[in-house]
Amino acid sequence: MVTQEQRKRQLAREKFLRQQQRRTSARRKARVRNSVIASVLGVILIGSLALYTTGVLKDDGDDKANASASASPSAEPSPSAAKDPCEKPAAGKVKTQSWKKEPALTIDKSAKYTMKLATTCGDIDIALKTSAAPHTVNSFDFLANKGYFDHTKCHRLTTNNIYVLQCGDPTGSGSGGPGYTLPDENLKDKSLKDNVYPAGTIAMANTGQAHTGGSQFFLVFQDSQLPPSYTPFGTVSESGMTVLKKIAAAGESTGAGDGAPNATVVINKATVKKS
Repeated sequence: MVTQEQRKRQLAREKFLRQQQRRTSARRKARVRNSVIASVLGVILIGSLALYTTGVLKDDGDDKANASASASPSAEPSPSAAKDPCEKPAAGKVKTQSWKKEPALTIDKSAKYTMKLATTCGDIDIALKTSAAPHTVNSFDFLANKGYFDHTKCHRLTTNNIYVLQCGDPTGSGSGGPGYTLPDENLKDKSLKDNVYPAGTIAMANTGQAHTGGSQFFLVFQDSQLPPSYTPFGTVSESGMTVLKKIAAAGESTGAGDGAPNATVVINKATVKKS
């Protein structure tokens, strides 16, 4: 027969076990909750970093920390064995050239001009918007005739939030330029709807300030949400878009959606012609 004292001890043990079970259950729930919170915060942090480091189309004195807009440290790198879809560059070297002021306006603003970028990945033909962006088109005519773009690398591919290939810097660093700047033009182009630069647009990069375009430009291979601050001065041909999409499909070097293209994109020769 169980004595009263034994019964008290048994009840105390059962109460203790119930308390331990409740504490264990509470700790388990807390661990699960904290794990979920940590995961959510991690996703938010990675997303914030990606947004912070994406979408800045800068040139001429661009800070490398923003440099076209650099990679998120939390992202996995792209496989180094990614296949290069492009050919070897033509023989030749980049010219070191600089001018103190914008060239005199010599193009015929009423005429049509085209630009061809003969690249290692294929030819990119562009119909230029001469009357809408005469200073920009005139500068490209001047620079192309000087061989300024020849043998230069397209140094940046962005595939996260905006979708562009950036070229036109002889230094390949994202900070080079011709020594002069251009006025912004054609910022109310009818093709720019709801702050979207449509696929096929070629536009000027800048430092983030007005009237700071130089020689760097970007080619849009997929509709991209951007403020209307970058001079749109031409439209890429259908065959040129095929080349751009091939370059984009090869990806970029950081794995974060913004870095040097895996494809070896070199402009062997740039020419501007009056048509």
